[in-house]
Amino acid sequence: MSSGMKNLSLPSRSLALCAALYAASGCSAAIPPKELVDARSSYTRAAEGPAASLAPAQLDTAKQALSRAEGAFNEDPEAQQTRDLAYIAERKAREAEAAAELQQAQRDKAEAEQNFKDLSQQQLASAKDALQSGQQQIERERQARAQAESGRTEAEKARSEAERARQEAEAARREAERVANAALASLKEIAAVKEEKRGVVITLSGAVLFASGKSELLPIAKEKLNQVATTLKDQGSPPLRIEGHTDSTGSAQANRKLSLDRADAVKTHLISTGFPADKITTVGHGPDRPVADNSSAEGRANNRRVEIIVNPTSAQ
Repeated sequence: MSSGMKNLSLPSRSLALCAALYAASGCSAAIPPKELVDARSSYTRAAEGPAASLAPAQLDTAKQALSRAEGAFNEDPEAQQTRDLAYIAERKAREAEAAAELQQAQRDKAEAEQNFKDLSQQQLASAKDALQSGQQQIERERQARAQAESGRTEAEKARSEAERARQEAEAARREAERVANAALASLKEIAAVKEEKRGVVITLSGAVLFASGKSELLPIAKEKLNQVATTLKDQGSPPLRIEGHTDSTGSAQANRKLSLDRADAVKTHLISTGFPADKITTVGHGPDRPVADNSSAEGRANNRRVEIIVNPTSAQ
């Protein structure tokens, strides 16, 4: 390995090696599609950011996805599969970044909770000391009427200190709640979160959860669902309706069954994390409710999704 290559970071050496292999393949005249250019850029940004240490599994998945896209490009630069795989690789790189940010948010939340606990204990001890001081002052007032007025002043001071300690504890509790809400908001970094008439909808890409045509969860899918489950359980385990959706490729009947099987797979995993089974229902819509045009790879990828509706209304 040249001294120039040794001075590069591991992610940069990997990309440099991929570029060298690509040039050696004899296809250097081919112009990569925009999707592949975006995927390379997103992976580089993720690999050089916090994801390298906070989300190594997701980053490795993104790297493998990019490798598959590069392989497809080398075999046939004009193939639609190259664009599809590049789009998936770009999404996985972004998800690695999002997972790192979520991990950091969770660490910040844990630190805030510990600080709140420590502060609460200190304030409780202060309140007990203040109360004891007040009681002693009252006893001194009984023993010496000449010091009664001074005793009343001290008692009032003790009550003021106790009230201030209570107010500080309440402020710390509100801060802990703010951190918890921030953790819920961080779901938006790994999934689309939107409030609709039917409830709060968490949308996860089918490409992240399942292999094509399969209903078994991918390893990265389990990690993301664990994050979703943790946040939802922190919010009191609200009722959920899990809806599976597919694109229009294949028969509608087969797609409806596949979408229901996928929704059931997500339900089973959430239950395995401790989420109450009686609070989850599932439904498979197949290709019946697209959110994008199925004529494009991006549209089909957006339609292949699983939606988790939190506190669902009667609207289906």
